[in-house]
Amino acid sequence: MLPKAFPPLRILASLVMAAATCGMAHAAEPAAPVPATTTGVTAAFAHPGVMHTSEDLARIKAHLQQAPWSAGYLALKNDHYSSLTYQIRGGHCAKVVRDTPAQCMGEFNDDANAAYQQSLMWALSGDARYATKAIGILNAWSGTLKSIEGHDAPLAAGLNGFKFAAAAELIRYTKAGWSAHDIAAAEAMFRNVFYPVIKDFAPYANGNWDSSCMKAMMAIGVFTDDWGLFNRSLDYYYNGSSDGALTNYVINTSGETQESGRDQAHTQLGIGNLAEVAEVAWAQGFDLYAAQNNRLLAGFEYVASYNLGNTVPFVPMVDTTGKYRHNTISSDQRGAFRPIYEMVYNHYARRKDLSAPYTRQVALHLQPERRTPYADNNGFGTLLFTQDAIRLLNPRGTGGAPNGFAVCAKEGAACKVTSGTGLVAYGARGVWHYREVAVGQSISCSNAVFSDPLAGVVKTCSFQQ
Repeated sequence: MLPKAFPPLRILASLVMAAATCGMAHAAEPAAPVPATTTGVTAAFAHPGVMHTSEDLARIKAHLQQAPWSAGYLALKNDHYSSLTYQIRGGHCAKVVRDTPAQCMGEFNDDANAAYQQSLMWALSGDARYATKAIGILNAWSGTLKSIEGHDAPLAAGLNGFKFAAAAELIRYTKAGWSAHDIAAAEAMFRNVFYPVIKDFAPYANGNWDSSCMKAMMAIGVFTDDWGLFNRSLDYYYNGSSDGALTNYVINTSGETQESGRDQAHTQLGIGNLAEVAEVAWAQGFDLYAAQNNRLLAGFEYVASYNLGNTVPFVPMVDTTGKYRHNTISSDQRGAFRPIYEMVYNHYARRKDLSAPYTRQVALHLQPERRTPYADNNGFGTLLFTQDAIRLLNPRGTGGAPNGFAVCAKEGAACKVTSGTGLVAYGARGVWHYREVAVGQSISCSNAVFSDPLAGVVKTCSFQQ
């Protein structure tokens, strides 16, 4: 089989979100301007582009009668939430409360799972009854939901919102017959009900809260064609100041995580969330998997190894809030694997030809991967992400700048963002680190500002048009 064709880096359309987050930038005095060069790419998202692209769906369908995809397909098809007899539970909940006591959370979890799984069954089988069911679920919630509340509201909006957005994206872009009126209602629900709950992430909590918000924000950005939301999530993955940002969650190169000393269930939720952010970004032309010398892979290998029964190094740590201190790794729920490994293994081993032995062991142990608890991660990775051969795929934009970016500074100089979205890339050889900077401001083009571990290579800065 030929390698999968990937879309180029997109040019991000400007939105006011860039100005709202400009405080994250490190300003510097502008140097002599560098002539801008661009690749002239059209500004557009790839659709469908939340977890599953058109190329992904074609690959999966071509293998449905072959192992291990066939077992994965049966796992999806036979799951309760994929059944054509599933009874929609939404339609009466104006308010969801994730707290004690809860309100409509059972309905929210069930329908988020069902919407996603029914949309997958439609996309893979072509049976319009699944599309009708998924549309019914999405319309039931967009027609009634007015607020998401409670102490754990960011988790409800983040985890469930991601699954609802993934379902909506598949239904919208696979000719399922969803009306323009109903699509507009879904967009309004995501913007007016979900986004206000996740817009500030969750800097006061453990990292899985942040990453839950991050993945929902990115998915909603794709579904609503809102690059401002997408950019905020991408920037936070690299540069967020609290526990969910990549290097605040996978805290060192050994792969120890911020929640490794808490328990293994929340640890797997957190790294699973970060992987889902990376997969959505990959579909849109951004290689977040490679960030910080493949730090996410280090996290997965560490977590997989420990949960397989091996001894791993543990450095006593305190998180960014100062509230959560861990002196030893936690054995709570050790070995209770969640279905988050197949997607990550196939990315690093098949797309990039990198070794991931412990992640591979867990993926094989779980085959076929099934659904995760509640509405946490998306699951079903054996079906959805198994690649049948190693396909060496380079990051997009391997020249002097990512596709659609204008070079603005050389190493050690200052990049002034004169136009575009405010997203600045720093790097070389197709590996880029990103920061969101307000249009009109400057940022130093240096390792110190962008926290790029690649040393000894002259890099450039460029801003997105």
